[in-house]
Amino acid sequence: MQMLTTVMAPTEGEIYWDGTAVTESPGVVRRVLGYLPQDFDTYPTLTLEEYLDYVAALRGLSAETASARIEALLELVNLTDVRDRRLDTFSGGMHQRAGIAQALLNDPELLVVDEPTVGLDPEERVRMRNVLSDTADDRVVIFSTHVVTDIEATADTVTVLEDGEVITHADTSDLIHNVKGDVYESRVSPSTLETVRENYRVCNTVRRADGFDVRFVSADTPVVDAEPVAASLEDAYLQTVEHAS
Repeated sequence: MQMLTTVMAPTEGEIYWDGTAVTESPGVVRRVLGYLPQDFDTYPTLTLEEYLDYVAALRGLSAETASARIEALLELVNLTDVRDRRLDTFSGGMHQRAGIAQALLNDPELLVVDEPTVGLDPEERVRMRNVLSDTADDRVVIFSTHVVTDIEATADTVTVLEDGEVITHADTSDLIHNVKGDVYESRVSPSTLETVRENYRVCNTVRRADGFDVRFVSADTPVVDAEPVAASLEDAYLQTVEHAS
C-alpha cells in the first residue's frame, strides 16, 4: 500500500498510473490520490470540521470548494451531527469514518484504504463497508483487509497475496464460482470432526449440544454424510490459499 501511495519506493518492478511510471513521476498519482492508512493520526484538540478544513487547505482547495466538499462528505459518512465535537471524543468507528472523509476531500480518482474495519464493532463495520461501496461508483477503490466478509460485501475484483506474491487476481464472482458445488456442511461427532479436518479444507466449525456443525470444501463426494451448500468468498479464499501452498 505504501508503494501504491508513493510513501515508499518499490524494491523492484514498476507501478503505472494511466500509462505513467509512478517512480519517475510520483506527482501523477499524488494529484489524484486519497489515502487512509491503517494507523493514522489526527489533531485531537480540533473539532471534526476544523480538522477537515485544515486538510482541505493542505491540499490547496479553495474555501468555497472545501466548504461544499466537507458538507457533502459529512453527510456521506454520517458525521454531520458531530462536526463540532473534538476528535479526541470520537469512537474508533467515528475516527475511521473521519479518516475516509479526509481521504475523499480532493475528490480522488484513486482511493486507497488499509484495513479500514480493524477494531470496529459489527455496526461500524457495516457502516464502513457502505461508505466504501457508495464511493466506488466513479473512482478506483483499493482496500486491503483480512476480513473476507468485508470483501464479499464491497469488492468486484480480488487480489490474494501470500508472502508478497500474487497467487490469484480475479472477479469476486469467478472465485466463488470456482468452488460452486464443492462446499458442504455436516453435523458430526468429535471423532468424525477429526476425520473431516484430516481430509478436507475446513472453513468453519460450530459446537452444538450433540456434536459439531462443520463447513468444508471438497472437490470429491465427501466420505461423511454432508449436504452441499452455497459457496461464499471465504470458501473460495481458503481453497485458493491451499492450492497455492
